Amino acid sequence: MGLDTERARKKMVEEQIAARGVKDRRVLEAMARIPRHLFVPREKQAEAYDDAPLHIGQGQTISQPYMVAIMTEHLELTGSEKTLEIGTGSGYQAAMLAELSAWLYTVERLPELLERAKSILSELGYRNISYKVHNGTLGWDEEKPYDAVMVTAGAPRVPQPLVDQLGEGGRLLIPVGDQYGQVLTRIRKIGGRIIKESLEGCRFVPLQGEYGW
Repeated sequence: MGLDTERARKKMVEEQIAARGVKDRRVLEAMARIPRHLFVPREKQAEAYDDAPLHIGQGQTISQPYMVAIMTEHLELTGSEKTLEIGTGSGYQAAMLAELSAWLYTVERLPELLERAKSILSELGYRNISYKVHNGTLGWDEEKPYDAVMVTAGAPRVPQPLVDQLGEGGRLLIPVGDQYGQVLTRIRKIGGRIIKESLEGCRFVPLQGEYGW
């Protein structure tokens, strides 16, 4: 490939992520460790550490490194969480969440994508991930409640099943808007109340399913 991946990761973290305000040390360290190039198609590996999303096939993308970092930081993981990810995709965000959570449950509607991600994550040694081919807008009800939920696709509204599966004190992060742009939205469940925060603009592929598009 001709790419010094360790140096590229270091440069990515310093210039694209830390320089733009991401401060969570655990997030920065995880991004410096995880071999992002392994999660993209071979012909795109030289671009893996660029400041841009990349297509991974089947109409899906691996998110821009900065967006992965800021979303992970907004989830406020401490390492003890039971986390749910909606949209396994390339598996890169799953690696981040598995690094920073006690256990990750990840759901993907496309079996081929899930199998590819599972193969990469298993080869990298992740043993704290459960996988499921499923309509992500319905969550993973059998394993609730979750301390943290991340949705990696844009939704027209917050899917109610994901709110219902959130435990007390839990955080749900989801891009909400139309198919051309969304606002990163964080939901907290505190004392049975739902608190909603709008964080920043973003653009993701559409969330498909009963509570998506």
